[in-house]
Amino acid sequence: MKVTEKDVAYVADLANLELGEAERTRMVRDLNSILGYIDNLNELDTANVPPMAQVSDRFGVDQAKQGSERFAYARREDIHEGLRKSLPREQALANAPESDGTFFKVPKVIER
Repeated sequence: MKVTEKDVAYVADLANLELGEAERTRMVRDLNSILGYIDNLNELDTANVPPMAQVSDRFGVDQAKQGSERFAYARREDIHEGLRKSLPREQALANAPESDGTFFKVPKVIER
């Protein structure tokens, strides 16, 4: 599947990006280059390549453990040292460009 300038213009419009003619042309070329590389990868015979469940097996994971137990090192216990006090509202809003005294006021981003 080839990416066209129409595709790039459509996605740029969705992302609210303004791309110049040169940028659109470069984007079409780059995206088609990436898709071409993926097509090359899809031509490879991977029939005898075993599937990998996790690429992090090389980090000293205990191979004797099964399932999620193998990756228990990646988890940590929740620390319940009591609640931390949050910033007082007045202090949080002190440097806000605009607020209504309770909330931050931010400019509307989506206008369509």
